[in-house]
Amino acid sequence: MKFPKIILLVLIVLGFLAYNNIDHNKNDNILFHEVNWKEQDLKFYWKNDLGENFKNFKHLKDWLVSKNKTLVFAMNGGMYDKNLSPQGLYIEEGLTLSEIDTMKNGYGNFYLQPNGIFYITNQNKGVVCKTEDFRNDNIKYATQSGPLLLIEGKIHPKFRQGSKNLNIRNGVGVLPNGKLLFAMSKTKINFYDFATFFKQMGCKNALYLDGFVSKTYLPSKNWQQLDGNFGVIIGETK
Repeated sequence: MKFPKIILLVLIVLGFLAYNNIDHNKNDNILFHEVNWKEQDLKFYWKNDLGENFKNFKHLKDWLVSKNKTLVFAMNGGMYDKNLSPQGLYIEEGLTLSEIDTMKNGYGNFYLQPNGIFYITNQNKGVVCKTEDFRNDNIKYATQSGPLLLIEGKIHPKFRQGSKNLNIRNGVGVLPNGKLLFAMSKTKINFYDFATFFKQMGCKNALYLDGFVSKTYLPSKNWQQLDGNFGVIIGETK
């Protein structure tokens, strides 16, 4: 009678290891970075002192050097129009530079409802919420995008497991400890799998930022994409 129990135990252990290995392999496709808003300096950037769009991380990095700052992490921070102006709400240093877009029947990922807003309060606390729940009070930075990846711990109802809608994707979520989780897929991924990553990491709410144009600068993980041509940039400095 002991022999079958041993076999059963071995099978359980092997199954557990295989499960962990599968999750690990999936996460290998995701580049991620955590930001503790209490200790790290995170800001949103769009234009320099001359009113020129930064456009990419190299321009931002060089500009920060002139301010005696070092770029630690950067990621494109939302969708944009042809002139590289933010699509939907954009707040920088408390100033609303682009108004909120409350239209619900537009074309594209931005309007896949519910969409949402990622904002940082004047106390540097990061929050992801539905667009309809946003209140423009005590806000230092904000960017609007869509769709939401997670809504109160649930994957967006329009996402389908096994979907062939594949793209490079980046987004942001809030971890249970309040830290911000930024992530970008290294290769093409569907919305369901991308949202699943944030859920597995413990996020309750997460927002999709953009797709095929997505890039990340994270030298601590040997990932330095300095090129690009986009609107808002989210950057951490020291």
